[in-house]
Amino acid sequence: MTFPAVFAIMVGLGMIGQWTASFASRQIPELKTEPIRIWFHITAEIITALCLIVSGIGLFTQQSWSMALYLVSSGMLFYTAIVSPGYFAQRGKWGWLVMFGIIIVLGMIGIFIVV
Repeated sequence: MTFPAVFAIMVGLGMIGQWTASFASRQIPELKTEPIRIWFHITAEIITALCLIVSGIGLFTQQSWSMALYLVSSGMLFYTAIVSPGYFAQRGKWGWLVMFGIIIVLGMIGIFIVV
């Protein structure tokens, strides 16, 4: 189950890295225009990222709970990978949509490997 573990850890770290970079470079205008909504969104994505990382580590170390957590965190990831592209499409940033599509495909492959 190396692929699902690596995928989960890498995507989780990428999510945290993306939000950290966006925050540090002040590229989240919603912090001023709709702060409550964006903080709920960021919190949900950080929780998703942490679940992915923990499940990936669990898969590597063959923990009994890791498959269940991987499936739950994958579901969380799929939700954000389906909802978030709308934000980028609205701004004409089509490369992000490709990335989210790839994440969905790779995530599905990871699920088929795990189950």
